[in-house]
Amino acid sequence: MNRAIIIVLDGVGAGAAPDAGNYGDPHSNTLAHVARAVGGFNLPALAKYGLGNVTELHGMPPGESAGAWAKMNPASAGKDSTTGHWEIAGVHVEKAFPTYPHGFPREVIDEFTRATRRGILGNVVASGTAILDELGEQHMKSGEWIVYTSADSVFQIAAHEDVVPLPELYAACETARQMLVPPNDVSRVIARPFKGDPGSFTRTANRRDYSIQPPSETLLDTLSAAGVPTHGVGKVDDLFAGRSIVAQHTSSNAEGIDLIGAWLASDKNGLLFANLVDFDQLYGHRNDAAGFYNSLREFDFALPSLTAALREDDLLFITADHGNDPTTISTDHARESVPLLVIGPRVRPVNLGTRETFSDLGATVGEWLGVSYLGKGTSFLDELTSK
Repeated sequence: MNRAIIIVLDGVGAGAAPDAGNYGDPHSNTLAHVARAVGGFNLPALAKYGLGNVTELHGMPPGESAGAWAKMNPASAGKDSTTGHWEIAGVHVEKAFPTYPHGFPREVIDEFTRATRRGILGNVVASGTAILDELGEQHMKSGEWIVYTSADSVFQIAAHEDVVPLPELYAACETARQMLVPPNDVSRVIARPFKGDPGSFTRTANRRDYSIQPPSETLLDTLSAAGVPTHGVGKVDDLFAGRSIVAQHTSSNAEGIDLIGAWLASDKNGLLFANLVDFDQLYGHRNDAAGFYNSLREFDFALPSLTAALREDDLLFITADHGNDPTTISTDHARESVPLLVIGPRVRPVNLGTRETFSDLGATVGEWLGVSYLGKGTSFLDELTSK
């Protein structure tokens, strides 16, 4: 059986999308700006497979490639992980999920506090680390939830693991997910557990995302119905509300890379859909360009071992779900196009051009894995592979 591997480098955008101005991101270019900020990229594996051909990058000129490459424009409304992953899997969102620059409506907060029997602190737009410094000690004394949002469509609930047991935090997130329906149908409810003492709080690896259900059939649904195995690494299953995929959650990119390598070395078949979140979560949201680059170097160092494990009928796709430019004033996601690199023994070194939607990737994977699903995309398999 053919195998397909999709690795999403979360937040690794390749330049402002054509409509980025509508989202306040006309000058965002995550990869190019990080390359400039660190004095030029030294990413030999990614360069080998054509990353320098996707967009202009300081230190990585265009050149011959051992794989295929493209840039993909977003067609869905929004600029978050949910819409990005759904679009890869063939589903477009026509209307952006609601955001709350002034906090959530009083009726939403009142319903949540009644249902969970705890009060709340915050209800503001905030950085996830800054709000712990501001309200963490008060939370430990009162036991009240820390509720906050961002420029993205998220309802985030933070709680100290020694104050609120994890099962209770997860249950509160499930309660919020059930009550957040139109017009307050936020994209994700996120559990944000933390530990430590005042002045040294740290978020733990026990984050969970509770996504809204995809509104229509996804590539994952079609594969599952056809009996083609689907496997996940990272938060992928959360983003699809657990539908048609189960994922092994990770505490770091390093752990995710190890799990991808183990899957490649196994006798498993079908689709592996992986998300490596450190670029976005640890560095993009904190405007840390040096950390972002180090995370790219970590992935680049591991890439040769992953490509060496590819079988004759494997296709490896490396892409992203949105941008998160750490060199801009904003600490939020950016409306960007994303890179696409395709690697495998049967891949021709070809420029696949600029794709009008991320869904072209899902359509190509569907054809490679033998199902008729195209979703909102157009397969480029004929351009990609040698016979």
